[in-house]
Amino acid sequence: MTMHFDLPMPARALPAQAGATAAHAVQTAHDALARTRHSVRAFLPTPVPLDCVQSLLQTARQAPSGANLQPGHFWLVQQPLRQQLSDAVVHASRHGPEQAEDYDYFPRPMPMQLRKRQVAAAQALYGQLGIARGDAAARQRHFEDNYRFFGAPVALIVTIDAAMGAGCYMDLGMALHALLLAAHARGLGACAIGAFASFPDTVRSVLALPDAHKVVCGVALGHADPAHPVNATRTAREPLASYFTVLGGG
Repeated sequence: MTMHFDLPMPARALPAQAGATAAHAVQTAHDALARTRHSVRAFLPTPVPLDCVQSLLQTARQAPSGANLQPGHFWLVQQPLRQQLSDAVVHASRHGPEQAEDYDYFPRPMPMQLRKRQVAAAQALYGQLGIARGDAAARQRHFEDNYRFFGAPVALIVTIDAAMGAGCYMDLGMALHALLLAAHARGLGACAIGAFASFPDTVRSVLALPDAHKVVCGVALGHADPAHPVNATRTAREPLASYFTVLGGG
């Protein structure tokens, strides 16, 4: 079911009592957005207008940014270039050689407690698709859908200037999260695709991007296919006590 979230007027623009009610409504709507957003990996062919994509990115740019540097660039990849990109990355993933990533996405080596989360996420995904644990060929076929943007009407590649510091990745991450929430608020689905970061040379070559642009991820965007089982995939979040600690106090 497509969901739309209508945010009320900011509380500061209203009288005190009405402002409190509006503030509560904003909180409720935001919490609903954050808690119901999930990665969408199957899409309807319904087009998404360019002005909608532009509006989403303008909203995403309202995310916090240290010194207002606003790092990152979003490249909208359309046909026939999109098919060329997908074909080239699929070929590179099958035949190599392995490419040096522009940044380390995962810790190396992966600690066991994090490896367990990774495995649980894979089990949730492939379980929804009915792919057995030992069916490596089926898993590979599905993984290659990453490089096809899961068939979404909108395909984005996200890069960051190599001169930016490590903290700028945090700023770009907040903008990406804002983009995903903004899409969800408009009844759209989206998925950030880190798999593109494994083939930065191919991405830069096909898209003729400047060498100074580090490949961060892709983003698939469109109307979610409500009938596809993959979109029922959910992953659990760690309990508060595992990542929150109070220091000092009475």
